[in-house]
Amino acid sequence: MTSIHIDHVAVVVEDIDSALGFWQQALGLECQGIKDIQEEEVQVAFLEVGESHIELVKPTTEDSGIAKYLAKRGAGMHHLCLRVNDIDAAIVQMQQADVEMINETPRVRDNGTRYAFVHPRSTGGVLVELYEKA
Repeated sequence: MTSIHIDHVAVVVEDIDSALGFWQQALGLECQGIKDIQEEEVQVAFLEVGESHIELVKPTTEDSGIAKYLAKRGAGMHHLCLRVNDIDAAIVQMQQADVEMINETPRVRDNGTRYAFVHPRSTGGVLVELYEKA
């Protein structure tokens, strides 16, 4: 992992429109768009903050992982995403450091972006996503 940047912070919300009120009105951030991500069963609003962004994530089904998270823990920060330039090398580095991975092989989004999650047991309680843009 030669290069690491904060790509985004994901915040689970019950309602995107309500949540946007704070981020747009109080902070003056612009929503760059809202996208349905069917394979994750979520709707995501993207707010740019410098070279990073905040993702407001709302479940679109009652039994998705995000819906279960929301029911158990309520709205709030879900994960921190770190952009890496070589996700395969990053995963190997994690495994060599005895870090528990949720995804030992990267998942691939329809746009070619590859990602994998590090288990919170290995990070002091924070869900961390490793992200390699296409």
